[in-house]
Amino acid sequence: MSESNYVETFDEEGNPVTFELIDIIEVDDIEYALLLPVDSESTETAEDEVEVMRIKRSGDEIEFETIDDEEEFNRVADYIQQVEDEMDD
Repeated sequence: MSESNYVETFDEEGNPVTFELIDIIEVDDIEYALLLPVDSESTETAEDEVEVMRIKRSGDEIEFETIDDEEEFNRVADYIQQVEDEMDD
C-alpha cells in the first residue's frame, strides 16, 4: 500500500493518530472515510477496529471529523452493513 493511503488526524487530547484509508463512501450526499488505526510502532493495522469519519473538504484541504450525531452514525453503519450483506450474497 502506498504512503498516500495513510492519513494522520488528532484525537480529543491533540495526540496524532495514524490511519490507513480503506475506502470512501457516500451516504445522503455526504462523504465518509473508512479508516483502520495503524500501530505507529509496527505499522500494522487492527482489522477489527474500522473507524468511520465524515470528510469535510475546503478547497484542496481535507478534514476528517468524528460523527457525534447518533442518527447520522446509524445511517452510515446501516449503509455499510447493507453493502456487506450484498457482497456476501
